[in-house]
Parts: sequence; structure tokens; C-alpha cells
Amino acid sequence: MKAFLRYDRRQPDELRPFRIQKNIAPNAAGSVLVSTGNTQVICAVSIESNVPRWMKEQKMSGGWLTAEYSMLPYSTGDRKPRDISRGKLDGRSQEIQRLIGRSLRAIIDLEKLGQRTLWVDCDVLQADGGTRTAAITGAYIALELAMQQLMKEKAFAESPIRDSVAAVSVGIVERRPLLDLSYIEDKDASVDMNVVKTGSGRFIEVQGSGEEATFSPKEMSSMLRLAGKGIVQLLKAQKKYI
Repeated sequence: MKAFLRYDRRQPDELRPFRIQKNIAPNAAGSVLVSTGNTQVICAVSIESNVPRWMKEQKMSGGWLTAEYSMLPYSTGDRKPRDISRGKLDGRSQEIQRLIGRSLRAIIDLEKLGQRTLWVDCDVLQADGGTRTAAITGAYIALELAMQQLMKEKAFAESPIRDSVAAVSVGIVERRPLLDLSYIEDKDASVDMNVVKTGSGRFIEVQGSGEEATFSPKEMSSMLRLAGKGIVQLLKAQKKYI
């Protein structure tokens, strides 16, 4: 496995360079520009002192967190039309923003949040594979920054965030399990998987599918091991920015 080098000279179990630029959106409560290789995503958290209507109607206590995801028109080689130009949200975008929302709600105490809604906006500036996993990993840092701001304002005594979260992609390309696929690898992958885990090592979500192919329990175990290794590194990297 170690003798094989990828097109960008990485080892099969090596992440792309991970970088964070904080406070990229001054009007947001917390924001970052996250880069994983050539993939770049702006993640920003806004705070609304209200909760969704459905929570009021059901008399639910606590707050809510919701996410929106979009790929900017110039994020890919060919211009990607905005969702609004089609009159409806792209199915892929809808799936991804639901994943981001689930991933972040899993690590926050919504009761402690109080009657607030956290809006997490993830906008892809440049797409080179792994945009959804980069969005989750970056959005967690933006969420931490936003909660730090609320604590400075004495909104609550302790942060409602219970755990950290990070995500990474894995896949099988030319019968080899690889970590953190770029677009050129992802498009040729026979199996593609996205893994989301907490800092305490618990899974939030595993999305895996064969692309006109199947995969064995052994191959799945190999991919989960790779993902686990990558997520540990990402969780460690996140701490530098919180």
C-alpha cells in the first residue's frame, strides 16, 4: 500500500493539505474558509432570536440548527447555474445540506441553545471533490466561533456544543482503498463513501455506494479504517482554530 503513490504524490492513507482562514465573513457570528486541497468552502453561522414555526406549533422547547449548501456558479470548470434560476433546489444540494444539518445537530444541545435558530451557510468557492465533508469539518469550527461569541455576550454560562465533528471521503479506485478523494479520483471510483464522526469516536453518518460495482465487507472495513485515521487528523487540526 505504501509503495503506491497517487497522481498528486499522496499516499493512499494521506489527507490533502487542510487549511482554515477564520472570520472570512465579518457579519456572521462565526465563519471560516476551509480548504482541503483545491476544494474551498465558506462556512458561516448566523444567529436568529427565534425558532421555526413548526417548533412553536408543536410547543417544543429549545432551539434549532439548520444548514444551507450551494455551489457558486464559478466553483466548477463549467458554470453551474444557480438554483434560483431553475426555480427549485437541486436534489444533490438538498441532500448535502440535510447531511450538514444532521451532523451538527448531533453534537449540540438544542435545549441549552434556548429560543434561537442557528443558520449554517456553506458556499462552495471551488470544487475538487469532498465538498460536503469539507463543509461539515469547516462548519463545526464556524459553529464553535459563533458559540464563543454568544458566551462573550453572556447568552449562556457554558457552550451548548457537546462534542466535535469532522468528516472525510474514502473510496476504491483501481481496486485500492483511498482516503480523501479529489475530483479526478472520485469520478473514477468504483466505490464512494462519506464518513462523519464525532471527537469521541462515534459515527453520525456513513454514506457508501458502489458505482456500477459492489464492495466486500473487507473493503468496507478498509475504507472505515482509512476514514477513521483521516478524521482523527482533522479533529486534531480543528483544535488549532478554536
